[in-house]
Order: sequence, then C-alpha cells, then structure tokens
Amino acid sequence: MINNDVLRSLRYMLDLSDGKIAEICALADPAFVVDKADVPGWLRKEDEEGFVACDDRTLAHFLDGLIVQFRGRDESQPLRPVEKRITNNLVLKKLRVAFELKDVDMHAIFESAGFPVSKPELSALFRQPDHKNFRACGDQLLRNFLKGLTLRVRGG
Repeated sequence: MINNDVLRSLRYMLDLSDGKIAEICALADPAFVVDKADVPGWLRKEDEEGFVACDDRTLAHFLDGLIVQFRGRDESQPLRPVEKRITNNLVLKKLRVAFELKDVDMHAIFESAGFPVSKPELSALFRQPDHKNFRACGDQLLRNFLKGLTLRVRGG
C-alpha cells in the first residue's frame, strides 16, 4: 500500500492536525524533524496538485511515534533504530503494538470490515519473512484492517 494512503487513513482515524502528525513523528526520534508545512502534500491523492510521496523513513517515524504516544517510552532503553523499508506487514505489526491489540481484537477488526481472517492466516502475517509459513500482507488486507480499525476507534 502507498505510504500516503496509510498516513491519510491514520490521520482520519485519529482526527489529527498537520502539526500533530509532525509532533508524533518527533516522538520516535527527537532528532527527526518534520515541518508541518510538508504534511499537506503527503495527505493529497496522487493525482492532486501538490502531492508529495511520503517516504518509508517518515512513515516509520510516524508509526513508532504512535507507539510512544499510546504506550509510552521506556526511558531505560535506548531509542530503537527506525526501519529503512516499510512493508504492509510492518505497518500491521506497529499498529497492533500501538493500539495494544490481541489476536481476538485483530479478528474482530477484520470481521467488522467484512473481511474475516482465519487464525493461521493472521499468525502468518506476523512471522519472520524467512519462516516457511510467512505470508506477505497484501494491500487489500491492510486496507480492510485500516477500515475496521477506523470503525473501532471512531465508532461505527
């Protein structure tokens, strides 16, 4: 899925302002500075004037910032390095951590989006890529997860 689509979905879900998105990115790493003037370009659709592609590094900082925002930071631990490459599986994992979702919650979220996922399918999404039962998370699966999570967060 395109990083901009993920960012746009999360912004709507959490009702975030441009400034708040920049603040959340800084929570992951205070040295990573996002100018809130850059955010509107990331939130535009690809065919709109002023569209700017959201790179993996920015989305990784935003997702890590969400984890810090919702779960807090363990000050005794050093800052975790930010992933250089974001995949749909990684987005799913980070949102699961940020929203403290258990397997039951994940199944309910997919079910509410009209996209039921079996237990083996779900566990395969969270395995290491070199595991024989690993399954790559497709765009449709992530889109339905974001839809279901939005229904859960905003009420439906």
